[in-house]
Amino acid sequence: MTAPLELPNMEGTEVAAPGFWRRARRSLRHDWPALVSIVLLILLALAAILAPLLAPHPPLTTYPEGLEATGAPVGLGGGFPLGADPNGRDVLSRLLYGARVSLVIGILANGLATVLGVLVGLVAGYLGGWVETVLMRITDVVMSFPILLFCIALISVTGPSARNVVIVIALIYWTALARIIRSLVLSLKEREFIVAARTLGLSHWRIMRRHLFPHLVPTIIVYATLGVASSILIEASLSFLGVGVPVPDPSWGQMIEQGKEYFTIAPWLLFFPGIALLLTVLSFNLAGDWLRDLLDPTAPERR
Repeated sequence: MTAPLELPNMEGTEVAAPGFWRRARRSLRHDWPALVSIVLLILLALAAILAPLLAPHPPLTTYPEGLEATGAPVGLGGGFPLGADPNGRDVLSRLLYGARVSLVIGILANGLATVLGVLVGLVAGYLGGWVETVLMRITDVVMSFPILLFCIALISVTGPSARNVVIVIALIYWTALARIIRSLVLSLKEREFIVAARTLGLSHWRIMRRHLFPHLVPTIIVYATLGVASSILIEASLSFLGVGVPVPDPSWGQMIEQGKEYFTIAPWLLFFPGIALLLTVLSFNLAGDWLRDLLDPTAPERR
């Protein structure tokens, strides 16, 4: 009796390779912008997690001593390390809690968008036919809407809240990844190991899960990292326009909107949340670019 034909194990990817972390360390030694961005993201995550311990004041509490006799917010120093806002609330505390809001919304919204995009692209690319046609036409329709205007319209209907912001961003940001995944699946499904899997009678679901999905992981990781930055920017834009995270919950977009009204007398209200948003988005973009180069099998290894 001949031994049964076994398919090669396609579950291993470049991400899980034994030398991945060694390559990552070597790469970071030569790519200081990526190293700085990763360190900043780690510090940002720690600041968000430890916000209740690091914040000198509750973020929603107003303090009479946070306002001068003229009604203007007090500046840096004293009991308010980064000054106070026009309501007498501590700016540093609101920045720390705003980091929590931005990261949670950015990660959740982009995570949902990534799951939806991978499912649509994987199913459309593998099954083809009328399924692919329907899914890709829906993708084209969603992509035809201006992102920010579409988000504003949906939030106006559903009402401003952190949950609705997450859902709206996820519903609009899955399209680009769906098209990328579909293109990759179209090239992968004609490979020998996929043909062999179909010949053995494996189900479509098992083929997609066990033999196609592992090859998509590097692309998904890179896109997910870059997508968090876009989700954070959209959340800040919606909050800036007053249709994002509802007041008085701290949000960097709200703080920037409030700061522009007091820029001449209290520039720190605009400067600190703006710098926090800039560094966060830039760090995610640099980290995503580094991951893209690291997971590219054709890229030369730096020594």
